[in-house]
Amino acid sequence: MFRYFLTLAATAIALASASVLAANPLVELDTTAGKIRLELYPDAAPKTVENFLAYVKGKQYDGTQFHRVIDGFMIQGGGFTADFSPKPIRPAIVNEAEMSSKAGLKNIPGTIAMARTSDPNSATNQFFINVNDNARLNFRSPDPTGIGYTVFGKVVAGMDVVNKIAKTPKGGGKPVPPGTPVDPKDVPSEPIVVTSARIVENAK
Repeated sequence: MFRYFLTLAATAIALASASVLAANPLVELDTTAGKIRLELYPDAAPKTVENFLAYVKGKQYDGTQFHRVIDGFMIQGGGFTADFSPKPIRPAIVNEAEMSSKAGLKNIPGTIAMARTSDPNSATNQFFINVNDNARLNFRSPDPTGIGYTVFGKVVAGMDVVNKIAKTPKGGGKPVPPGTPVDPKDVPSEPIVVTSARIVENAK
């Protein structure tokens, strides 16, 4: 009987350990406007999550600003410091919008997606958090005009901070250096900076 209970206990511990290992990674962005906690979904967008976590682990997001803020659309960051110096980038990743869309991830309020150029496979370090239902950014077809933007996680705490950033005053801040691919009218008057980005324990 004692051996039976030991077996049950060992099984329970193994199952609990497997559950912890299978938990989705959580990332906390500590910003000058408040904290934002993200849950990422590697099953839906494995390469995208791996890429984002590599930037987090490398402290590449620390000191970056939300340089493109559009109320009713999204807030974008990850690429530039407060003085618009570009951050180093890793190789661009493959677009996983079709896979993440089939997993049920859409560009709706609170989801995080990768920013990119007109090239579908050009995402590197910049990301955006949706503050509206941006259906036009979702996967529609595999061609370049319909492939959309890869959603790979969502805000699980701090959406009030995201909305505050979206509504922040813009214009009149630090001048954007010539040649920098940033529209001055989208830049907050006072820089909103990610002071640190870190992986946190898999517990809500």
